[in-house]
Amino acid sequence: MPLSRIQPTQYASLLRDKVAATCALLAPFAAPAPEVFPSPPTGFRMRAEFRIWHEGGDLDYVMFNPADPKTPVPIAEFPIACATIQQLMPALRDRLQSSDTLRRKLFQVEFLSTLAGDSLVTLVYHRKLDSAWENSAEQLRAELQSIAPQLSVIGRSRKQKLVLGRDWVLEELPIAGRDFTYRQYEQAFTQPNALVNIAMIGWACERAAGLGGDLLELYCGNGNFTLPLSRQFDAVIATELAKVSVRAAQHNIEANGTDNVQMIRLAAEEVTQAMNGVREFRRLANLPRPLGDYDLRTIFVDPPRAGLDEHTVAMAAGFDNIIYISCNPHTLADNLQQLDKTHRIEKFALFDQFPYTDHMECGVFLRRR
Repeated sequence: MPLSRIQPTQYASLLRDKVAATCALLAPFAAPAPEVFPSPPTGFRMRAEFRIWHEGGDLDYVMFNPADPKTPVPIAEFPIACATIQQLMPALRDRLQSSDTLRRKLFQVEFLSTLAGDSLVTLVYHRKLDSAWENSAEQLRAELQSIAPQLSVIGRSRKQKLVLGRDWVLEELPIAGRDFTYRQYEQAFTQPNALVNIAMIGWACERAAGLGGDLLELYCGNGNFTLPLSRQFDAVIATELAKVSVRAAQHNIEANGTDNVQMIRLAAEEVTQAMNGVREFRRLANLPRPLGDYDLRTIFVDPPRAGLDEHTVAMAAGFDNIIYISCNPHTLADNLQQLDKTHRIEKFALFDQFPYTDHMECGVFLRRR
């Protein structure tokens, strides 16, 4: 995203334009007027990553404009990042600039922070890291803890990962009168806009209230939606394929004292095969009872930008209730072409996860016709 697009004084009008465009796209499906959840105009991103550009004795954070991908654009300030990342950026750059050990063949820097106060900096290199690097990085970490007391530093190179502190951060989100804690692992997917994420989870929980029965969740990630949603159902079967996300979800389920969630490592396509009786999966043998004995009335999906494949859409159409969070309105519209035949949209919401871009996060709640 070009920094020229970051215009906080124009945020309200830019959001109105995105809302209008998304509503027009979904108009054929008779969606009701959306509930719109704006983002703070600045300081909203809890993640950021930058290439490092070496020019003579200088070192800069840079990004690249898709229209001119070969020309680096130096980043002196990044106002959409959270306050901690904004404070860490110049302090880290100054220390890297003055250390030959830390700057040599440094390729990329990644920041991860949380509302709970944890932060993590990953330094990515095109060389093997040694004890000299580790000593310098530990000193760097100690100095930067004046800005971020709960800071960890990770060094990465090919087939190498050195962790100073932890390779995860702890997040705490207030949802529906309770605080939920989440372990978020380095380089694993997390929602970048924490405040809008809270709004999304809260909206999904409101839609789930009173539905009863059991829930099937696809693409559960680290349990971001799973934990709060579990309070609305008798049992939850949550599925995810990425190993690091499964590990995080299993930890988060236990850490939050959630006892009605069964975590299964399956891809959405495999879940569809299991639900349709096409294949049996050994991993499902760990369920307390057979899959067919669950009262699965509701399905919750939060797929990647590609949306749901046609077989998963057909499987979802067999549920009474569908709660669908989408990061791509166009693939959502494609899926609704099929789901609209069996379900109607009762609730519609828009979440501005990515201000100053064309991306809009959507939520639709569908009931069987």
